[in-house]
Amino acid sequence: MNTSPSPLKILIAGGGIGGLALAHGLRRAGIDVTVFERTVARTDWVQGYRIHINPDGGRALRACLPEANWRRFVATVSGAGDGFGFLSPRLTSLLDLRGDLLDHGADDPAERHHGVSRINLREVLLDGLGDVVEHGRAFERYSITQDGRVTAHLADGGAVTGDLLIGADGANSRVRDQFLPHAGRIDTGVVAVAGKYRLTAESRARLPRVLTTRANSVVPAGPGFLFTAVWEPDASAGSHGDGAAYTFWAYADAAGRLPAEGLGGEALIRLVGERIQGWSPRLRELVAESDPETVNAIRVRSAPPRVDPWETGPVTLLGDAIHSMTPMAGIGANTALRDADLLRRVLIEVAEGRRGLRDAVGEYERRMREYGFAAVRLSLRNARQVASGNPFARHGFRAFLRTANALPAMKRRMFADQGRAPDTAAR
Repeated sequence: MNTSPSPLKILIAGGGIGGLALAHGLRRAGIDVTVFERTVARTDWVQGYRIHINPDGGRALRACLPEANWRRFVATVSGAGDGFGFLSPRLTSLLDLRGDLLDHGADDPAERHHGVSRINLREVLLDGLGDVVEHGRAFERYSITQDGRVTAHLADGGAVTGDLLIGADGANSRVRDQFLPHAGRIDTGVVAVAGKYRLTAESRARLPRVLTTRANSVVPAGPGFLFTAVWEPDASAGSHGDGAAYTFWAYADAAGRLPAEGLGGEALIRLVGERIQGWSPRLRELVAESDPETVNAIRVRSAPPRVDPWETGPVTLLGDAIHSMTPMAGIGANTALRDADLLRRVLIEVAEGRRGLRDAVGEYERRMREYGFAAVRLSLRNARQVASGNPFARHGFRAFLRTANALPAMKRRMFADQGRAPDTAAR
């Protein structure tokens, strides 16, 4: 493996959130970087929902992005707003978390919680990388050269050689499949059905404020679980998407209780409607009146809770390619951004001649495994709680929420680190 100082040549497979943030950070440092992205054009990514960016992700974005991109990100996002709430199926409050509690009273945008559309975040990340991101070039495999470098072989027949290949190609990573085939994803046994309810003046008037201004977890006494979040478009947002405000919802349960496989949007709406039949009429409307075109079902999968250390070489992994997790902790994107910032920092040290490439990548992998798989385990625990439906556990959790809500000091201590990675909560 090459341990000489700069110039380095870094190859990134995948133009997702972590890969693009890393590309910005390396480019700002004068490091030669190329991103291979399978989509043909930047508009091919007009899809997806809202992402929660916590202070871990915010600090990483600010460190990686040029100042103009960071300012555009801050202008695009929505804040913690009215906070986060836990509700009963009848919409009675179990616990309310105000936005100022989530943000620790911070004025610095990097230290606050934000909501951002996937579309708009990708626009921010692509801005200024026109000569770095090669669209329509899907990664297929890699090979190691005789001098310890790495060659990326692409679907168009091209091949590019560099000092380090970074697999940032998502949960179905081809880089991981070749590099660490034993680290593939596992089925959690949970199915989620998600959709969007369009917010207009008329539809807002029919829903309670908590469903149109903040994120919520609806916790029934029995099986199932419903999450809601709100997206309000901003005038400074990206040019793609329909610009509509909406409440996003996701209903999750054990696969055996939610037979959603192969169903279309209308059938999925009926299925979830049956599961929440005794819930508040407003929650039932949220599901029933959603656009069927926005409703889909997924089997919730995850990286395994642990992966043994591997031998460091000219290939490594980032984000979902190595530690994909369930959405039940809300920290997947933030963990990928943390990877990007950590890898950026150690590669700058290599480019400046302060350490060897193998040593730097090895440190990144060691630290990333610690916090990345701690986040995976947290998300798996949350997914199992959703799937269990144990009435005793549910009643206990609901009682705990009510107790915390009645004791402000307890609530502040226990929920001030909402959405943070497990090993950074005390920082």
